[in-house]
Amino acid sequence: MSGQGWLVDRQARLRVFDRRRPWVTDTLVAVPIVLFSIPNIIEDPLSATVATLALLPPLYWRRRYPFPAFLVTATIELVEGLLDVGVGAGVILLVMLFGVASRGSWRALAWSSAITVALLVTEIYLLNPVTENRIVTLFLVIGTAGAAVASGVAVRTRRAYLVALEDRAARLEVERDQRARLAVAEERARVAREMHDIVGHHVSVIVGLADGGAALATSRGEQTAEPLRLIGDTGRQALSELRRVLGVLREGGTDPQLSPQPGIEDLNRLLPSIRAAGLPVTYSTSGELHTLGRGVQLAVYRIVQEALTNTLKHAGRGATADVTLAVADGEVRVQVRDNGRGVPAAPSHGLLGMQERAAMYDGVATTGPAERGWLVDVVLREPS
Repeated sequence: MSGQGWLVDRQARLRVFDRRRPWVTDTLVAVPIVLFSIPNIIEDPLSATVATLALLPPLYWRRRYPFPAFLVTATIELVEGLLDVGVGAGVILLVMLFGVASRGSWRALAWSSAITVALLVTEIYLLNPVTENRIVTLFLVIGTAGAAVASGVAVRTRRAYLVALEDRAARLEVERDQRARLAVAEERARVAREMHDIVGHHVSVIVGLADGGAALATSRGEQTAEPLRLIGDTGRQALSELRRVLGVLREGGTDPQLSPQPGIEDLNRLLPSIRAAGLPVTYSTSGELHTLGRGVQLAVYRIVQEALTNTLKHAGRGATADVTLAVADGEVRVQVRDNGRGVPAAPSHGLLGMQERAAMYDGVATTGPAERGWLVDVVLREPS
């Protein structure tokens, strides 16, 4: 470490020590004052001892109350001059003046400077008249007081500069964290765009192959034409939703192609694709479903879609499902029941998604084994 670095490090350590144990520094200031007063205490024990003891308390509360401490010290200095008792109040007055300059308000500093000059003039010309070189003596003592003020202002300026540096460092740290979060968000958006391109490409290929296979099967009169057409329709729907959700992340001058979010009416297009995949589904409704808001309808659609998808994955061969929607008293109840072998007890992302959608509408989602199979029972409350 260089000499300058060593000095800066020691200054920083001293500042930390002074903030943690200010009484140590105050005691170090008080000890020379007491030692300086010993000859006067020996000569005039009562007056000098009282004056010395009166000067000590302001030293310990000058940091918190700099201007009151200065006023007390200035008063003691004036009384010393009147009683002709010298115990070093003048030196402590300079310490107090330094404290006001470094910690007090500018108005308090102005008053302290004026009081100091008035007190010095009074002592030199009235209380303890100086017979020779009064002007020189006055300039010397005023210069010493000015040095104390200048030192205090320098300390104040340095403290303010350090505070500004700390504030700037804190703001830079916040900005760095914000830039890091923005970089993460940008990377996620880039990955989402890449996923959109890759998945969209493959889904488009699947749709093209399904349409081509359906056309070929139709020309040959084969029964596989209808499932192939359903595959193509399902692929186009998935591609449309993919573009709607992720297309907004694509950079460029053209707007993404958007379409309305699915609602309860779209279940009439969802259920045939589920049946074509091999799961017989019955569907029944009650109540005024068309009065539900678009947000609630979207939640209902996604819950049914996820529940039937789980049934396809886990119910096994020969399973059937029953979907029931009921609206009454500002609530919509969604029940999806199957008679399969059930799904694993560990919560999947889909089941957690159901719970989150139910919580959005102050509802409750219950999922678990039924008498036979699996039951999804969700209650959503229409916002008032």
